[in-house]
Amino acid sequence: MTLLEVMVALAIFALTGSAILKAAGDHLSSVGQVEEITFANWVASNRMSQLQRERQWPPKKKRGSMEMADRTWYWQQEVSKTNDDELRSVTVIVGLDEQYNSSLTSVTTFVAKPGER
Repeated sequence: MTLLEVMVALAIFALTGSAILKAAGDHLSSVGQVEEITFANWVASNRMSQLQRERQWPPKKKRGSMEMADRTWYWQQEVSKTNDDELRSVTVIVGLDEQYNSSLTSVTTFVAKPGER
């Protein structure tokens, strides 16, 4: 083999190696994002469960935080009226920012006015 053939082969291996490293890095980055969104959805679901147990009518706009997976997750609950006076739309927005400047997910549910017991 000549020196030129060896240099061409090394160049091909270098390009292939850098493409593989970029793809692996992008994959790891997306796995981290999926993990964050999954935990944020769990936080929102936990807040929805708490909301159902509270049975407060009408639901109030609230903010709070929750510890999960060694992180502090910040949530805020927004309440909207619907066409039915006995039904409210509640959206829980979850993020890692205490000032609520960015969110990872939001989950919406409907809460009915509790009946007489």
